[in-house]
Amino acid sequence: MKHYHKGKNWIRNTIDDAQTRGSVAIPPQPVVCVFDATKIGDELLLVARAPALKANLGWVWIQQETKEAYAGLRAFVEGKGFTITAVVLDGRTGIPSVFKDIPVQICQFHQLRIARRKLTLRPETDAGKELLHITFGIAKSTETNFKKELTSWFARYESFINERTYTLGCKRWRHTHARVRSAYRSLIKNLPHLFIYQKYPEIPIPNTTNSLDGYWSYLKNLLSAHQGKTKDRIKKLVTEILRKTA
Repeated sequence: MKHYHKGKNWIRNTIDDAQTRGSVAIPPQPVVCVFDATKIGDELLLVARAPALKANLGWVWIQQETKEAYAGLRAFVEGKGFTITAVVLDGRTGIPSVFKDIPVQICQFHQLRIARRKLTLRPETDAGKELLHITFGIAKSTETNFKKELTSWFARYESFINERTYTLGCKRWRHTHARVRSAYRSLIKNLPHLFIYQKYPEIPIPNTTNSLDGYWSYLKNLLSAHQGKTKDRIKKLVTEILRKTA
């Protein structure tokens, strides 16, 4: 600031007076999009990014990640003339149905993170250890091989994950190994979407949402340089950052 002989108040006033611009002009074309959201302040920022173009095609501020929010952003991107040929999502329940007419890849890294959260990195049971080991191999596997491993695992541990613990003196119960069971069910539920990128070699579909995961760090690092940010200032800064291709 000293170099340009400008102070904090000048910067704040300049941002406050600036008019928010729309997304960067990119010729409409077929694109693969990564849809993902991140928390900024007390709101969520949902973005549709085209990794091949290194550009964000649309974004919206939301309170919750709902099907309606994703459907609205999809409509916005397509309304600009883009044809979305496939999407990559983080695996949030219900969201794939918004894109049921095109290939949907669920991020393999997010799936691994779900398993790690449920099993921990040091599972106490053999079932948990084996399931975590299977999940860690997801990026180097195929749907056929991954399904075989899960089927084999289930054959060995079906009775284990169905064990029940009853509350003393009543008929109420819970699954004894609920976290292992939950990790397995998550893998089975998402399996049809975990290897979509291998089924469409003619479409450059990433197997993760890394294009946006890395972008979130870049965005938040830029925002951290600005102190005294009001909600309106944050949104103006974010819009200008999102407009740029990179």
